[in-house]
Amino acid sequence: MSWRVATDRALAPAGLTNAQYAVLASLHGMSRSGARPSQRELGEASGLEPMYVSKLVRALESAGLLRRDRDPADPRVLRVALTARGTQVTETAARIVGGLLEELLTPLGGAASARSRELNQALQVLATHAVAINRAGVRSEEGLTL
Repeated sequence: MSWRVATDRALAPAGLTNAQYAVLASLHGMSRSGARPSQRELGEASGLEPMYVSKLVRALESAGLLRRDRDPADPRVLRVALTARGTQVTETAARIVGGLLEELLTPLGGAASARSRELNQALQVLATHAVAINRAGVRSEEGLTL
C-alpha cells in the first residue's frame, strides 16, 4: 500500500485526505513561524501543483478550516490562515500521521532512531535536488521535464 493511500485511510475519520493534510500541515508550520503565506507560497511549501492547491484551499475554506483574505498591499494576492478549528483538526491529523510514520519506520528502529534520521536526511537531499532540477527545467533523455 502506498503512503498516500495509507494516510488517506488513516485521516478519513478526521475528514481529511492526504493532499488536504499536506496543505494544512504546511500552513500550520508556516503559521507557527509567523508567516501568513499567499496561496502560491503555500503551494510551493506543500509541493503540490498551484491549481490543485487552489481547489484544496477552496474546499478547506468551505469546511471552515482556513480562511483567505486579500493582501492589503496587493489585492491580487490571497493570504491564507488557519481558523481555530483548522488548527485543532491539523494538530489531530498530525498525531494520526505521526503514529502512521512511527509504524512505517519500525523496521529502522522507530521515528527517533539514528537510521530513521539518516533516511530523513537523505530524502531531504533528494527532495532539494528535485526542486532545483524542476526549477531549472532539466529535461530527461526522453524529453520530459523533471
